[in-house]
Amino acid sequence: MKVTREKTENRQAYLTVEMEPAELEESLKEAYEHLVQKARIPGFRKGKAPRSVLERHIGREGMVEEALHHMIPEAYEKVLKEQEIEPIAQPEIEIVQTEPVIFKAVVPLMPTIELGDYKSVRVEPEKVEVKDEQVDAVLEEMRHQNAIWEPVERAVNFGDLAVMDVESNIEGKPFIQQKGTQYEIVKDYPVPLAGFAEQLVGMTKGSEKEFTLKIPETYPRKELVGKEVAFKVKVSEVKEEKLPELNDGLAAQISPELKTVAALREEAAAKLKARAEELANNSFEDKAIQAVVDVAKIEIPPVMVEEEINHMLNDQVRRLQWDARQMEAYLKSVNKTGPQLREEVRPQAAKRLSTSLVLGKVAEAEKIEVTDADIDGEIEKMTKTAGEKEREALQKMFQGEESRNYVKQLLMTRKTIARIVEIAKSTEIKGENK
Repeated sequence: MKVTREKTENRQAYLTVEMEPAELEESLKEAYEHLVQKARIPGFRKGKAPRSVLERHIGREGMVEEALHHMIPEAYEKVLKEQEIEPIAQPEIEIVQTEPVIFKAVVPLMPTIELGDYKSVRVEPEKVEVKDEQVDAVLEEMRHQNAIWEPVERAVNFGDLAVMDVESNIEGKPFIQQKGTQYEIVKDYPVPLAGFAEQLVGMTKGSEKEFTLKIPETYPRKELVGKEVAFKVKVSEVKEEKLPELNDGLAAQISPELKTVAALREEAAAKLKARAEELANNSFEDKAIQAVVDVAKIEIPPVMVEEEINHMLNDQVRRLQWDARQMEAYLKSVNKTGPQLREEVRPQAAKRLSTSLVLGKVAEAEKIEVTDADIDGEIEKMTKTAGEKEREALQKMFQGEESRNYVKQLLMTRKTIARIVEIAKSTEIKGENK
């Protein structure tokens, strides 16, 4: 057996293997022993036909095919030992010719990660500021949430609420059919279709109107795009929004423990700031992690990216509780094929994989550890809000090895990100790796 390691590229070893004629002959003997036990040849009892007769019966190609079925996997395993190659997945094998036997193997290897000077990474924190206009907008929304709708005897205008019956069809087939539905008239509102709200403006109580609207390109049901929808609308009531005054009485109604507008405003500002700080912290984490990934050198075999794509798509299917037919219907609705969807998520999959590998390498470099006590504490946090019986069941479930490993990995990632954030916030001079 002659092995040529042509190259290693994208963490894949490219091998060409040429087998000796004697090795093929040995495999042919084994193939004969296997096939003769199954073949039914006239004039011979099962298992007793000579090799030459069997070969004429099934053909030379059939014999060689059976021989290669066992010969190539065995040869591949020997090649791995001789070349000291540790694959992470099954190879791609191509049989170039059969006599003499030559095959090529593309072997996926472990990814390589070089961290680079990650300890010099610094990220500028975002400034968190809550403006008066933002607080005003929150208080105005509270007014709308506590408004009442009063019937009026006038034509419909933007901002009103129309009570109406709706009939519609597409090419004679029913589309939207509703009785007594309440619809808020909002300018440029795209539901049920763009232009619907605008058609209602000017209508009065008891009036009827017929109109058509075209289904836009952005409509989720692609088979309906471009078709005309014939609507018939009858308005039974028009209501106007009456906003309450922003005073201490409204403040007490919204939150009895606050009682004043000043206190309500202060609480709204505090919540806005807390939310803004949370978003800023998340953004800081993302930027710090990406900066560490950017200074690293990563080589990943394509098969790992394909597996990550599989995980992402399978997670989506499980999350939506879809089966194969629903996935097929979804692809049809967005006018995409399975391969196109895979290509669409490929960049995200590669990024997720790179990030995961780099975080693992940082954890190793920083000697980050997760103890059994850490895991127990996290399980306690995760189950404490459940009812007594449910909590017992959850805690029992989390005692399994797989569940504890999941929690361990979760905590390892969390601790690693915390360390990266600590480095990115450090005031030490960049480049001082300690």
